Amino acid sequence: MLKHKGFPGRLTGTDFQFTIRRASKTGATKLAARERYADRRPADRRADTGFMKALWDYFGDQPFERGNLDAGRLSWLFEREVLPAQDPFDPEDYEALLVIDEARARAAFPDAFEEQSA
Repeated sequence: MLKHKGFPGRLTGTDFQFTIRRASKTGATKLAARERYADRRPADRRADTGFMKALWDYFGDQPFERGNLDAGRLSWLFEREVLPAQDPFDPEDYEALLVIDEARARAAFPDAFEEQSA
C-alpha cells in the first residue's frame, strides 16, 4: 500500500480521518458511492470540503493511487467528484487509480479551491 507522505492524516482539530496507517490484512475496504443528503451535519460537510482541498492540493488534476487514503472518506466523493481513472477498476485494490473531476468538484466544493491569501 502506497503511503502518501505529506498528505494530512485528518481534518485539523477533529477526529475526521483522511488516511489509514496500515493496510488491512483482509484487503482494502471496497469503495462505494455514498449518498450525501442535504441535511448532513455541518462538521461532516467541513470534513468533505477539507478532504477535497487536501486531494486537490496534493494531486491536482492528475490520476492518483488510492494507497492509504481512507475508504470511508473517499466514498463520500466517489463516482461524483472522484472517479476511477482506469478500466477495469477494482474498488477493493489499494493500487487502484482515481482522478478528480475538477468541474464537479469545483461546483460541489467551491471553498476547497479558494486560494489562501498570505
